[in-house]
Amino acid sequence: MELYVPQETYLSAGVHIGTRLKNGSMKQYIYRAREDGLHVIDLKKLDERLHMAVNLLSRYDPKDVAIIGSKDNAKRAIELFCEITGCAPMAGRFAPGRLTNPSRKDFAEPSLVLVVDPGIDKQAVREAFTANVPVIAFCDTNNGTKYIDLVIPTNNKGRKAIALLFWVVAREVLRQKGALASDEEYAYKPEDFEA
Repeated sequence: MELYVPQETYLSAGVHIGTRLKNGSMKQYIYRAREDGLHVIDLKKLDERLHMAVNLLSRYDPKDVAIIGSKDNAKRAIELFCEITGCAPMAGRFAPGRLTNPSRKDFAEPSLVLVVDPGIDKQAVREAFTANVPVIAFCDTNNGTKYIDLVIPTNNKGRKAIALLFWVVAREVLRQKGALASDEEYAYKPEDFEA
C-alpha cells in the first residue's frame, strides 16, 4: 500500500515523535525508543490506520460525524476539516453530557466520533462509548486505548502533526466520496490547518 504522503512529509511534520511515556496498549505501534527516551511511532502502521479511518469516515453521512478536540492547537484543523468535509465540529472544551443528556441545548447524537487526544478528551470518549458510538482517535504513545475502536498512532500534541493528519484525511475522504478526482489539485495545504 502506497503512503498517502511521502515519508519525508510525515517526518517533517513530526507525526512519528511520541512521548517518553509508553502505554502498553500502544506498544504495537512503536517502532523504537530513541536515546533521549522519546518513542518513535511506526509510520507504516500510522498510514495503514489512516487508510482504515478514511474508509470508515467515507461510509458515514458527514453531518453524523463529530470531530472532537479541546486542544488549542487542534481548533483550526478541526474547523477547517469540518468546513471542507461537512462533519460536525466540537472544538474547544467538551461539556459533560453533550452526547448523553438529551435535555442539553447542545445535545448531539453523532454516528461516529473522531477525537484528537483521548487523554484530554476522555469525557467525550466515555460518553461516545456509553451512547454506543464508534470512536476513532489520534493516540500518542502515552495514551490508553480503552473505548477506542480505531487507533491512529501519531503525535497528537504538535500543531504541524495534527494539521497534516487532518489535511490528509480531508483530502482522502473527498477522493473516496468522488468530490475530488485522484489527480485533481487539492485546494488546501497542510499549513492551512495549523493553529
